[in-house]
Amino acid sequence: MPNRTICAVFEEMRKCDKTRNYSYLIGLIEEAQSLANRMEAALWDQGDVKRARETLRELKKEIKDLREEKEILKK
Repeated sequence: MPNRTICAVFEEMRKCDKTRNYSYLIGLIEEAQSLANRMEAALWDQGDVKRARETLRELKKEIKDLREEKEILKK
């Protein structure tokens, strides 16, 4: 399942407990850890993109201000 959610993995863990069949529990724990790591990394990536956009916005404003100052100094 390509878009498996961590909630689906937790639900399988609950089923595992209901049937008292823990043979595949370790695999489910590893899968949950992997999904949680991916979610955490995605959150960090989103934060990095946001900070990069803010920096870009600030730099564009600074460039605009410097160009205006240059035009004033030319006169």
